[in-house]
Amino acid sequence: MSIYQSNKLKVENIKKKFNNITIIEDVNFYVKENEFVSILGPSGSGKSTIFNIIAGLMQPDRGKVFINQEDYTGKVGHVSYMYQKDLLLPWKKIIDNATMPLVLKGENKQSAKEKVAKYFKNFGLEGFEDKYPHQLSGGMKQRAALLRTYMFSKDILLLDEPFGALDAITRSKMHFWLLDVMKNLKSTVLFITHDIEEAIFLSDRIYILSDKPAVIKDEIEVNLIDRNSKDIVTTKEFNDIKRRILNAL
Repeated sequence: MSIYQSNKLKVENIKKKFNNITIIEDVNFYVKENEFVSILGPSGSGKSTIFNIIAGLMQPDRGKVFINQEDYTGKVGHVSYMYQKDLLLPWKKIIDNATMPLVLKGENKQSAKEKVAKYFKNFGLEGFEDKYPHQLSGGMKQRAALLRTYMFSKDILLLDEPFGALDAITRSKMHFWLLDVMKNLKSTVLFITHDIEEAIFLSDRIYILSDKPAVIKDEIEVNLIDRNSKDIVTTKEFNDIKRRILNAL
């Protein structure tokens, strides 16, 4: 596991109701700099609501969101947010899709393209700059979507089940790819999933979320030595963590 500098993100005592139904009861967690943390919980448990609150798209009924020790509750534009669907604009080339965050912030189009172009190799998209989304596979579309997300804010990435729609083989390949990319780019990642093995494989730490009203049921440190081997899912360490998660859910 990496040695982390400091807390990048802290969620403190978050509570949220919809139509008098409590979705999130009392959620507290933190993510350190350059750390990969997953929130694992059942479908409909409030994971995406937590992301919307962190991104400033939704106000909590109670609680605070801190980024670099500053209160950013209800403020947008300070984290990147990637949804399960790639949401690429079909009429735009991949290079133009990727530059959108910079252009929307007022950057000159040519300057934005020059900045984004140097990341295509990192994201395994070299040679696909002038392709359209319909010309890419599902995995390649997700790479392009992640690149666009990264260009919005390189600091904190919120990834909401980005591989949920992919087939099992492609998803497994994307796991290895994502770990490699995030290691090179040194980003802080908060990841939503309801796939136990995905959470274990990708994460430095995992928060287990209960069904709604959501609370944090457990926090698990993941200390896997070799994530580059496909056999890791058969190791005792991996399955001990899996057993603890299953007991918590």
